[in-house]
Amino acid sequence: MRCIRHGPNYVGRDYVVGDVHGQYAQLMEALQAVDFDVARDRLFCVGDLVDRGEASLACLALALEPWCFAVMGNHEQMAITALAEGGGMAWDLWQRNGGNWVFLDGVDEARRTMDAVRPHLPLAREIIAGQRRLGVVHADPPDDWGQIEQTQAEHLLWSRRRFQRNSDGSLGSARVEGVDAVVVGHTIVEAPLWLGNVLHLDTGACAGGRLSLAAVDDILDGIA
Repeated sequence: MRCIRHGPNYVGRDYVVGDVHGQYAQLMEALQAVDFDVARDRLFCVGDLVDRGEASLACLALALEPWCFAVMGNHEQMAITALAEGGGMAWDLWQRNGGNWVFLDGVDEARRTMDAVRPHLPLAREIIAGQRRLGVVHADPPDDWGQIEQTQAEHLLWSRRRFQRNSDGSLGSARVEGVDAVVVGHTIVEAPLWLGNVLHLDTGACAGGRLSLAAVDDILDGIA
């Protein structure tokens, strides 16, 4: 299934985090700051748990925890392809994009962990919060959330179309129909940025920025 749907969390709180990229310590600090309770709360990740950070393996393994729910990012996709092929162009592409952590933890351990995690990385997730629905994909949702199952994986993992300037210099702000809001990562922004009802949450934790963590209720309350 491309999109996994999650019912309401009646016992705790739900959070979404931007691209982690191996910044395990930053993530733990962010969770501690909100008193995250692994027995009650849920964490949703927009993908790119790995690459560009030395703790990528530990971050990848979080997707196996019962309280952590990630979607596939383009960096997981690159890693899966590279580890499967073991060399060649796919390996070179991965290494050029931050995959050198694999030599710290070992190729075999990285491959075993990725094989275990892969079934836990759908292309999209949907969270029910009361009467509202929040979508989570890595890069860019379809124009209508109802088309999430039919949308090409490349678009969900790689697209930056909302950052293509309009003739007046503005960014794309079209709303995604069929859902209240969507959270994405992939493109680094200085601060969490709303474009239509799409919240961009990658604030560059891997590039000297900070890791952004937001409560689902706060996201839905902040819809433009």
